[in-house]
Amino acid sequence: MTPPHTVPTAPLTVATVQATPTPGDVAGNAVTAADLVRRAGDQGARVAVLPELFLCAYHPPSLAADPVGTDVAADPAGAVADPRLDPLRAAAREAGVTALVGAAARHPDGRRTIAALVIDRAGEVRVGYDKQQLWGDERDLFSAGDRGATLLVDDWRLGLGICYDGCFPEHGRAAALDGAHGYLCPSGYLAGSEHRRDLYYAARALDNTMFVVFANAVGGVDPWRFNGGAAIYDPQGRALARGADDGTEVLVATLDPAVLAATRVAHSMLADRLPNQGGTRVSMSG
Repeated sequence: MTPPHTVPTAPLTVATVQATPTPGDVAGNAVTAADLVRRAGDQGARVAVLPELFLCAYHPPSLAADPVGTDVAADPAGAVADPRLDPLRAAAREAGVTALVGAAARHPDGRRTIAALVIDRAGEVRVGYDKQQLWGDERDLFSAGDRGATLLVDDWRLGLGICYDGCFPEHGRAAALDGAHGYLCPSGYLAGSEHRRDLYYAARALDNTMFVVFANAVGGVDPWRFNGGAAIYDPQGRALARGADDGTEVLVATLDPAVLAATRVAHSMLADRLPNQGGTRVSMSG
């Protein structure tokens, strides 16, 4: 199947964030997130991506000890009415920014997921996507999502992934085959994983000739110490912006549709992709 090759009509300025949340403090982290969203808006961003599980912090001991206090509840339609998020709603409205922020979400059927919440420019909050590829002990605390998601902002199509999702080429490719121009990945990479952190998301950009926005937590205490390096990649996997391995940063870049179009003409992997990768494989002795 050949994916749609539409190109947005105007550039889109986006922000990626690296910051340190406080384990278990959803209300306090929402205030911090609101400040970061305003900072992104002050720099001209229309979309801001914050790290995985930012609202509760990626801290398994806290998540296991207080599964009610660390979660936000979603209704059957995915809407989230938690009053602790009111500062974040206000920031999105006032800054005119669509924010993507990580949370532990509790669904009406009892599932608990690692979610990417979408806070739109009207301040409405909903579960935009549930992480499909759970990593390690996450399986003890969470259920996996069962479907992909694409966020529509202006006329940009932005596929959603969370951390370990981006380690699977098929996940980014599914977004691209849905017509994605970009891929947004709230993440939580631990200290010591810098090589993989910097390789996976650049590769997903080049694999699929799309922009990638990678957010990451930073700081914390071992063994839950995170390594920053938030980045925005162009469709050839080159960093348009990259954060340091420590310290809070709000990094902004403009996604240019002309760059997207030119890259997809020069590097036509999506259009040239074989539907079955050559059929039955042949094995031979050497």
